[in-house]
Amino acid sequence: MQKYEVRLTHQAIKDANQLSPKLRLKLEQIIKENLERNPYEGKKLIGELAGSYSLRLSYKDRVVYSIDVSRHIVYVERAKTHYGD
Repeated sequence: MQKYEVRLTHQAIKDANQLSPKLRLKLEQIIKENLERNPYEGKKLIGELAGSYSLRLSYKDRVVYSIDVSRHIVYVERAKTHYGD
């Protein structure tokens, strides 16, 4: 299976910089173990975020991403909560 390239949006980079060091390491692990290998493992989102997927980062925080199937690229859109503060 071909690996996916993972790109972080400007917002995802801002979110990642606000995470604790422990959660930053977990984010890196999620990118390497899930998003690069099989991004379809995430939960499909509905509503405003329809078309995106989500994986749990912590109890409150999620990694929200979309997949460009034709180019084999995963775009991480958020790396923090998408439920509001």
